[in-house]
Amino acid sequence: MKQYIQENKERFFEELFSLLRIPSVSSLEQHKPDMAACAERLVELLKEAGADEAGVYPTAGHPVVFGQKLIDPSLPTVLVYGHYDVQPVDPIELWHSDPFEPEIRDGAIYARGANDDKGQLFMHIKAFEFLVRTGALKHNVKFILEGEEEIGSPSLAAWATENKDLLAADIILVSDTTMISESVPSINCGMRGLSYVEVKVTGPNKDLHSGHYGGAVANPINVLCDMISSLIDKDGHVTVKGFYDDVVELSAEDRAKLSRAPFDLHEYKEFLDIKEVKGEAGYSTLERTGIRPCLDVNGIWGGYIGEGAKTVLPSVAHAKISMRLVPNQDSATITRLFEEHFKAIAPDYVKVEVKPHHGGDGFLIPISSPAYKAAEKAMTEVYGIEPVPSRGGGSIPILADLQRILGIDPLLMGFGLERDTIHSPNESYLLKQLFAGMESIVLFYKYY
Repeated sequence: MKQYIQENKERFFEELFSLLRIPSVSSLEQHKPDMAACAERLVELLKEAGADEAGVYPTAGHPVVFGQKLIDPSLPTVLVYGHYDVQPVDPIELWHSDPFEPEIRDGAIYARGANDDKGQLFMHIKAFEFLVRTGALKHNVKFILEGEEEIGSPSLAAWATENKDLLAADIILVSDTTMISESVPSINCGMRGLSYVEVKVTGPNKDLHSGHYGGAVANPINVLCDMISSLIDKDGHVTVKGFYDDVVELSAEDRAKLSRAPFDLHEYKEFLDIKEVKGEAGYSTLERTGIRPCLDVNGIWGGYIGEGAKTVLPSVAHAKISMRLVPNQDSATITRLFEEHFKAIAPDYVKVEVKPHHGGDGFLIPISSPAYKAAEKAMTEVYGIEPVPSRGGGSIPILADLQRILGIDPLLMGFGLERDTIHSPNESYLLKQLFAGMESIVLFYKYY
């Protein structure tokens, strides 16, 4: 594969850049035509790579791309999952280059989607292409590439249920995660779930003069801040009643195994430019992001935020809140518990609304499975060191749904790094990770 990459890398760049130039932002209505264009481009790339068939399939939301090459029904079937939608680019002024005009700088591709997930799904298409063109493909391969992962995959579970036979496979192969570092490869054996809500706190029926009414009428922003502050106690525990009821505590033995992952706290703080970390008492930083649930405010607003001053006592205040969940916590249950709790703690001088957005459950996979062992062997060969099993702090909610619907486990061979700043300005993907990913995927097929 190394030689194939060297001989074709300029073509690879052109093809990947053709995807990255399409602003396929699933959350913004104005980009709906771009979503369709990106799906069509993926179909072209799958067919050029050797798929027997590939097409765009409508869903209740953005379309799904499905393609496949069937060698022999008796052979194992790998279902490759990825997503072609990307996050919005805001704040645009912090980008050093156009987010939808990819550039290669300092050994990395910079663009929105360079890592998450266009760059990583592209590795699978090129690894597949290599196997087909060299006659080395000994598996049936199917691709399911969706356009709604960044908004919680609201349409894919229903589509997968309706097309369960079409998607039948032995394993779901995914590259949409990060590894510990370039020198310490890792394979995610689990990910957290998600419950995402928006809250609205209303006080007076209109914005008021802060001099005429300040001190006499409740300010919704102040109230919202107090309510949010009460959601986490001094030990970092979420105070929502019932939040931890289904959380499974890991044994000391399991925690010791996960602690094998090398972690430099000083380097971590230096990278983030913070003096100290903060989280749930009694757990390490890696445990806080891997095996424990949490609650965070993702955005908060209200009143006057324009230039200059406006002495206003606002009528309403808003916040977006996400709760990362661990396996065994049910997303719908947590959303209900949060809504009940948030309304219960609201004082009489405000009205509260809770609007659920999206969510999904977490999952775990056994590290003794043939697929995990194949990935472990492949990455050991490429990186020269055995990968460490890890728990992902992020969420890909649809994978738990696909695991349930299809009855097969996902395998997360992610090659992103924290330096890639996905979801933030200046997203990037190191070229050596892009190429190492291709090599590892080819070897996975060899050993699986």
